Amino acid sequence: MKQKFCQEPNSPSSSALQVQRKLLLKMQTCSLSMLKALASTITFAIILWNLNFLDYQSEVPGPALGHSKPLTVLIWHWPFRHTQNLSTDVCADHYRIKGCQVTGDHRLFSQADVVVFHHQELQKDKERLPTERRPPGQNWVWVTLESPTNTKALTGWNRTFNWVMTYRQDSDIFMPYGELVRHSSASVDIPTKTGLVSWVISNYHRTQKRAQVYRELSRHLQVNVYGKANKKPLCPDCLLPTTSKYKFYLAFENSIHQDYITEKLWRNALLAGTVPVVLGPPRTNYEKFIPADSFIHIEDFGSMKELASFLKTMNSSRYRAFFEWRKRYGVKLYTDWQERFCTICTKYPHLAQGQIYPDLESWFSV
Repeated sequence: MKQKFCQEPNSPSSSALQVQRKLLLKMQTCSLSMLKALASTITFAIILWNLNFLDYQSEVPGPALGHSKPLTVLIWHWPFRHTQNLSTDVCADHYRIKGCQVTGDHRLFSQADVVVFHHQELQKDKERLPTERRPPGQNWVWVTLESPTNTKALTGWNRTFNWVMTYRQDSDIFMPYGELVRHSSASVDIPTKTGLVSWVISNYHRTQKRAQVYRELSRHLQVNVYGKANKKPLCPDCLLPTTSKYKFYLAFENSIHQDYITEKLWRNALLAGTVPVVLGPPRTNYEKFIPADSFIHIEDFGSMKELASFLKTMNSSRYRAFFEWRKRYGVKLYTDWQERFCTICTKYPHLAQGQIYPDLESWFSV
């Protein structure tokens, strides 16, 4: 039978003294082996514990943004004077962006990593720029969602801002009105249609291109016009249910500039479940944001009469083809300024440090 560890084996007959000496020697040898084994076991356990501790430490939540300490982003003026409640860790709690403190407290200027200036307030309160000397390494961001046509008082801001945050893709921090996000759906639900074309307009100016195009198009088909400009304002909760009842929506921008594609497309048309007829930058520019077969561009037609005929005579199968993109994408709107400013922290590690815009107006007006 196989002998157990440290068990005394059978031995030839001998005197009691010899047996005792052999037994004592064997026990000492066995004890030494057991102590060595125990020491090895303890050492191995300590190594394992340390390894587990290190693994645990690597999983402890912390700034996951590529910088060594939490960033402080100071909003000098909240857009449109809509002061936000920042009593909680907004970026982490709402947008899963950790290590990012967004604040409107001017007392934190000296320790802020980034200071954000929204243009509409800035142009009115230029004298209210920080009076303290800008701390070394602090970056200033110029922000606007308006087009150059509707952005005034840009002169005088030479060599002031390090980064720009706009709807343009070539901005340091790209801030779109919306985007398509990946998702899959086996079918597409198109809202029930009771009308052909709708348009929501608040500020109507006859000299704008969108007004000129509307007047020409309306000669060939009926356009149901809503909004303050036509004395038919829609409440916020009424907008999408209204535009969704029409087959087509006139997503006409108030001015035409590179990448200037606003909520008129993203919310009023795509999110509502209607086909946008767009007036804005060229078709190729739209196709950087949405599929080519998801919209109609007025420049696809030689005249508004041709466009009207195309809309009025479209059959159901051709119409449904405009919604194929919804099997692959959903619409995400960006309307929360807190979310927009939190994204500064995610972009921060990749932004050029030390750069400055020598002539902001020249850059934005291109």
